[in-house]
Amino acid sequence: MARTGGHSAEVRRWQAVGIGSLLGLGLLGLLLYTAGGEHPVSSLGAGLMISCATVVTGGALGFLFGIPQLVGKGSSAATGSGSGGGSGGEYSPNTNLEQVSDWLTKILLGVGLTQLGSIWQHFHQLARALAPALGGRADSQPFAASLVLYFVVLGFLGGWLLTRLLLAGALTQADGNALALFSQAQQQQREGDTVGAEDSRVQAMGHLGQLTPTAAPAGAQQPAASQVADVRAGAKNSAATPEEVRGLFASDDPGLRIQALALTQGNSGLGDFESLLEYVEHPRSAFEHYHALLAAHGLIPRLGRDQRTRLRAAVVGQLLAPDGIPEASDRRWVGERILATLDAVGQLPAPRPSGV
Repeated sequence: MARTGGHSAEVRRWQAVGIGSLLGLGLLGLLLYTAGGEHPVSSLGAGLMISCATVVTGGALGFLFGIPQLVGKGSSAATGSGSGGGSGGEYSPNTNLEQVSDWLTKILLGVGLTQLGSIWQHFHQLARALAPALGGRADSQPFAASLVLYFVVLGFLGGWLLTRLLLAGALTQADGNALALFSQAQQQQREGDTVGAEDSRVQAMGHLGQLTPTAAPAGAQQPAASQVADVRAGAKNSAATPEEVRGLFASDDPGLRIQALALTQGNSGLGDFESLLEYVEHPRSAFEHYHALLAAHGLIPRLGRDQRTRLRAAVVGQLLAPDGIPEASDRRWVGERILATLDAVGQLPAPRPSGV
């Protein structure tokens, strides 16, 4: 593995050296050509702008042709779906950029093939139009044509290589992290940790760019997301009592309040509905609000009809308020999951009285 990584880094380094050398040679040729003209400075400036414009154009084309295509979409979706607990839906990376790239490349190729006979004529007209900017000498027109062709091809190669080397790796890493989190969510669901599974799914959606994650506030007293997960995982074996957790909810220390939320997420028997409802209706911070919504979602099976009604009103109020939960955020996702779960619970038949 280490040798493979070292080999890849060596290949990238030589590719960068090759592209840089070609760029330097092109600029050196431009400098030598304009040095012999009557107005070398203005000709050099014009040549540099022409070179930059053609490099950008070629780089944009290289980017379109180099965008990696997602494979195994069905497996990615399957990983996110079927997670149990009525989560429903399928999760897959957003492929809009791939679709746009595919459409544009097909359009460009189609137009290029249909206009193949007139491309050289248009290129000749472009070279003639650029020749005065390069000094207007007898050889300015062929030099302008060479300059445009050279830097367009160079820009295409550079854009294609950068897209394949950098974008593909970044997308692969993001999708790999999301896949690991979806797998973790499935394992947590099988173990009965529905809140942890929902949290993992939300994090996976954030890696795919479909949700905006809520960051923990800065400060040494504020537990990080990993610490919340640790407290949640050990909540089943915690010696804390519901009264102690209720006291943590009422604390002025954000760290203690988050600890109470994490304990409630891991063990709904320690939860206090009134405290959670207060956190949902009047969030202290976005981080606490997110974890309060997660805790409330896990508490739904233990709630009575009146409590479910009050929770629904609180969540709907936060979703509809102008300064409430923002669009495309992880808090909105969890809030909508709470409403969906409440709907599912409300559709279940009422328990039959004993002895009937």
